[in-house]
Amino acid sequence: MTAAMSDMPPKDDWTSDDLDRFPEDGIRREIFDGVLHVTPSPSSVHQSLALLLGAALMHGCPDEFFVSQANDVVVDPSRRFAPDLLVVNFEAAKSRSHKFAAADVVLAAEIVSSSTTGIDRVSKPTFYAQAGIQFFWLIETIDGLSVSVFELDPVDKHYEQIGIFTSDDTISLDRPWPIEIPLSTIRPRNL
Repeated sequence: MTAAMSDMPPKDDWTSDDLDRFPEDGIRREIFDGVLHVTPSPSSVHQSLALLLGAALMHGCPDEFFVSQANDVVVDPSRRFAPDLLVVNFEAAKSRSHKFAAADVVLAAEIVSSSTTGIDRVSKPTFYAQAGIQFFWLIETIDGLSVSVFELDPVDKHYEQIGIFTSDDTISLDRPWPIEIPLSTIRPRNL
């Protein structure tokens, strides 16, 4: 059973399980170190970009993976994030859950929003790396479209940049599967 937000007591030690008590109302809620964060709905550019990039990733996605959008990732009990796009193991996706364990996530992608710039650029990649998520993509739209691609250094648990794609480049990668996505095909018309 879910509770209305007004029925939930204020607290400063939120857990991932607490989020499951909220109604499914389309409001994006995340937990950072036990603190509940509620963010505004993404802009139309943000949403269009996530849709176009997600569709492009789905096009070549191998059977062992599954591309999804804005599902929760439980990084640890006090951290639960909703990446803009994610690729998970297909076996985990078969559960049809709205949330995944970090161990099931192959790639997390964040589109930088003006309301969450530091979180998207610094906090989330740090925690994704510590949780062992192998790939992270950071998408910027402030001065045109750019996609920075990172791969996990499993020993030091931090990301190393393996590519940056801007303007009319093509995202060209050989992992986590061979990917070829011209940026011109994912750029929203109003960007």
